[in-house]
Amino acid sequence: MKNQIIKNLYMVFCFIFANFFSQQTVTGKISDDNGFDLGAVTVINVSSDKKVLTNASGEFSIEASANDEIRFIKTNYERASLRVLKNGYNPFLFITMIKIPQEIEEVELQKITGDLSKDSRAVAKVDKGKIVQDAVGLPQPVGKMREKPAEVKEVLLPMLLGSLNVQGVYDLISGKARRQKRQYRYDDLQDDISWIRNRVEDEYFTKEGIPKERISEFIEFSFLTKPQVRTFVKAKNLAGALLRLEETIPLYVERLKKSKLEK
Repeated sequence: MKNQIIKNLYMVFCFIFANFFSQQTVTGKISDDNGFDLGAVTVINVSSDKKVLTNASGEFSIEASANDEIRFIKTNYERASLRVLKNGYNPFLFITMIKIPQEIEEVELQKITGDLSKDSRAVAKVDKGKIVQDAVGLPQPVGKMREKPAEVKEVLLPMLLGSLNVQGVYDLISGKARRQKRQYRYDDLQDDISWIRNRVEDEYFTKEGIPKERISEFIEFSFLTKPQVRTFVKAKNLAGALLRLEETIPLYVERLKKSKLEK
């Protein structure tokens, strides 16, 4: 029995070292043809079928072996792909995705009245795609295409029962599982911030004394100060999110004033 355990451990470490030298983490950044960062781009390793999404800054990291094909997909953009790790080395990648031309309808400008309850509804951008989906009953995707991080209990328990999850052991030892969880929390935060910014005009915030370059920071502040804001965001309820968010505006503006006085 003891010899069998030693043999299993030996096989685990042999696999880990072999995997380490055969695979590398490919990192890069994706932008559009105007130089703007592209978040939520699906990055797929065609060879292993592993999938990740770029964060709000357009950055990604994915495991790949020599000559694997990496494909980049985003709605309304031309698909891009390349092969990586040629000659055993691959630098930080810079990918440009070309936007597919679309007709843009005339935009009607809304007048800001100063009444927060009225303006919160007036500045909310209409999501026409969602209206069509609701009308025809198109199914929504379930969750994000993410590789599930390894969990200690899900790896150790099978080992006690004689089943060895080699990839899970490697992910825990190398720290990959911990990095994945941290990255996913960051990506989710940026997605929730972007969800509000994509639906509310900047003027809605700037007229309340929040500088344009601090809007994202303020939204994150509102998530921490009043968690209900983020709860409504996850429920895709813009009106509810804005009503709770408005309660944090005076607190944030006061903080800005104090920080200026302290300088």
